[in-house]
Amino acid sequence: MAALPQQVRLVEVGPRDGLQNEPGEVPTAARIELIDRLADAGLKTIESGSFVSPKWVPRMADTAEVLAGIERRADVSYPVLVPNMRGLEGAVAARAGEIAVFGAASESFSRKNINCSIAESLDRFRPVCESALRHGMKVRGYISCVLGCPYEGTVDPAVVASVAGDLVAMGCYEISLGDTIGVGTPLAAQAMVDRVSQVVPRDRLAVHFHDTYGQSLANILACMERGIAVIDSSVAGLGGCPYAKGASGNVASEDVLYMLEGMGVVTGVNLQQLAAAGDFISTLLGRPNGSRVARALAGKREA
Repeated sequence: MAALPQQVRLVEVGPRDGLQNEPGEVPTAARIELIDRLADAGLKTIESGSFVSPKWVPRMADTAEVLAGIERRADVSYPVLVPNMRGLEGAVAARAGEIAVFGAASESFSRKNINCSIAESLDRFRPVCESALRHGMKVRGYISCVLGCPYEGTVDPAVVASVAGDLVAMGCYEISLGDTIGVGTPLAAQAMVDRVSQVVPRDRLAVHFHDTYGQSLANILACMERGIAVIDSSVAGLGGCPYAKGASGNVASEDVLYMLEGMGVVTGVNLQQLAAAGDFISTLLGRPNGSRVARALAGKREA
């Protein structure tokens, strides 16, 4: 086994990617409190919202108010998803310091998700990235369906590498590789990372695994063995999988952190505070905490 990274940066996606896929309503004040709690726990990158049409993602309609209400910290980044120039205008007005653009490695998924081809999506992102960089913003790129597509099945790693290269050329400082439907397994994940790293350096890659088939932690560890040291995760496992009814979606941040701590990997994140943040939002949503680690910790406290 290759030497594992000694330090990992966790990118918390719960307040955006997680909450937008949850059925319960979350008041603006609660989203603000969740983000502040996550920062208190030591997370340095917290996805905080998106500037998309409220018609399509109504739960993110208050992103400007959220950014205005959080306790902004100089050492924490609060990226927001921006799909087009109109969204970027909203991000600029809200004084966002970092944005994210969201592409796909599947033509079918791209057309069904954002109503355009992969090439057209990249053409749409190019001016967004250029303008964001002019405004002094950092830009992160997401690629969905890197290991499988709900419409096409297995995805060619060469396509993932091509899209990643295009996003880096636009100025994205980091590319998050997303297993959107959670079908990936460790060797497939490693092969994909190996192919993408021929185009984009490993220290500019992140992984974003869904736990639909229970493979997320194994996949994360497999990619760490390939030198990946940035991991996307969602507190309390917020966010279901929209392509498999009832299936789990984002891997829980608490579960990832517990695994990393057990390996002696430094993250700077406090597990107890992270679990408390997950319990807070889970209670508000009226749903069980999706993190097995958080549930185990709660059981120990009650015993």
